[in-house]
Amino acid sequence: MAGSVTGDAEIAGSSTKRRSGGWITFPFMIGTLLGLTIAAWGWLLNLIVYLIEEFNVKSIAAAQIANIVSGCICMVPAIAAIASDSFFGTIPVISVSAFISLMGVALMTLTASLDSLRPKPCETASSLCQYPSKIQLGVLYTAITLASIGTGGTRFTLATAGANQYEKTKDQGSFFNWFFFTTYLAGAISATAIVYTEDNISWTLGFGLSLAANLFSFLVFIAGKRFYKHDKPLGSPFRSLLCVIIAAVRKRKAVVSTNEKDYHNESITTIPTRSFRFFNRAALKQEEEVKPDGTIRNPWRLCSVQQVEDFKAVMRIIPLALATIFLSTPIAMQLSLTVLQGLVMDRRLGSNFKIPAGSLQVITLLSTCLFIIVNDRFLYPFYQKLTGKFLTPLQRVGTGHVFNILSMAVTALVEAKRLKVVQNGHFLGSSSVADMSVLWLFPPLVIVGIGEAFHFPGNVALCYQEFPESMRSTATSITSVVIGICFYTSTALIDLIQRTTAWLPDDINHGRVDNVYWVLVIGGVLNLGYFLVCSWLYRYRNLKDDDNDKDAVGSHSTTLSS
Repeated sequence: MAGSVTGDAEIAGSSTKRRSGGWITFPFMIGTLLGLTIAAWGWLLNLIVYLIEEFNVKSIAAAQIANIVSGCICMVPAIAAIASDSFFGTIPVISVSAFISLMGVALMTLTASLDSLRPKPCETASSLCQYPSKIQLGVLYTAITLASIGTGGTRFTLATAGANQYEKTKDQGSFFNWFFFTTYLAGAISATAIVYTEDNISWTLGFGLSLAANLFSFLVFIAGKRFYKHDKPLGSPFRSLLCVIIAAVRKRKAVVSTNEKDYHNESITTIPTRSFRFFNRAALKQEEEVKPDGTIRNPWRLCSVQQVEDFKAVMRIIPLALATIFLSTPIAMQLSLTVLQGLVMDRRLGSNFKIPAGSLQVITLLSTCLFIIVNDRFLYPFYQKLTGKFLTPLQRVGTGHVFNILSMAVTALVEAKRLKVVQNGHFLGSSSVADMSVLWLFPPLVIVGIGEAFHFPGNVALCYQEFPESMRSTATSITSVVIGICFYTSTALIDLIQRTTAWLPDDINHGRVDNVYWVLVIGGVLNLGYFLVCSWLYRYRNLKDDDNDKDAVGSHSTTLSS
């Protein structure tokens, strides 16, 4: 990765006339990413604990709120992508989003520093707790909303803006390598330093550090604006997709032709592919639909072959996106349930250090970060030498499915062991904390991190290379949207389990969280079968070009984005 940066920097330095974009923008983009990620994860990772300890929210309710917030953060990139692609471009959207995030984190810091913005703490040895007032909840939710919108608005848009600074696929791939390495590194910093500060020093200082990181990133991004290549909005890609549907429906009685001259092409004369043949009618020329100069009279009656193929590319991704929803739902549930498990396990390391429950996710972050490098530099090249082929995005996603199922199974076994310790009455003193080390949770968290190093880059690479060029920002946000849906489905699933079983009470010592994980294992196996069928039927649109470019494939292997 360093070699790519250094080599291109020397080439750029020898140029007598510097264009906008290129590697000169790299430190500004990465610096912005570093600060924004530290800020976002600094308050998000420990949100469950903050709600329980400072706002007297019940544990399962806090987990559900955190899932909803995480879902919002993952859904906002779609709105930001549409705004970038259609109206404003990526740079203005990032600037505004970073400022909104700054306002949200500042307000969150106020909730921690002002006693009037929080309810009184629960009385010692008492179950009676004061519920937060409407004003207190209003300020809290406003802070969370602003911070979520700002975080979501920058996350994938920043990835697209950074990649757009480079002309070569190799350079884009190198940027993605650094982008996602920085993302997980910043997440690890937040999960350790900031979360530890919040748990052991003060919430005010912890959130204050997040605020400082956000301010730093905002200033860095603004400072680099004169170097950026500003991408021009290409108009709404969704309008083009809708035109294809309407034009095809209007011509539903027309006979699909096999003659390429019967179809409207804007440049190279081609014929639409045979898949989704019904929509080929949208590009089928009829009387007086084309002007003498070759332009279309009514875009709602006639589309180009390229528009039709772009529409088909999006349609082909949908079944695979559904599989990703059921892949990521267990991960979203594990994210919140692990925090609850950590709160009732022995988190001591030595006599003076106690692992914060919100910091447990750093294991997953570090595992993913490490295996991104291992995969890109060792595993994928070894696979290529061994087979003579490149590991495709779908193959990487499938491998991630397997590791994810394994992680849920191991987590179920660990929870079963913890419940046995509880049933035998082995607690730390008079507390409800089981006499079982939290280190037992590390193996499943490592495994899920390995899986994420496969399926997350694979999903983003698939969307980035298969989607139309006019939807690049939208493409990089698709995975985020799918993950956002997963947080909502995980919240709904937790609520369903609470309503229909006794597995998830507020005190999980009296529940059966292990059964929840076994349900996720069964669902994961069924989803893997569905994914394999979809993958077998899928035909790549741009894979051939990537296979002819070794560097391009290497870059796609880490198009993890954010």
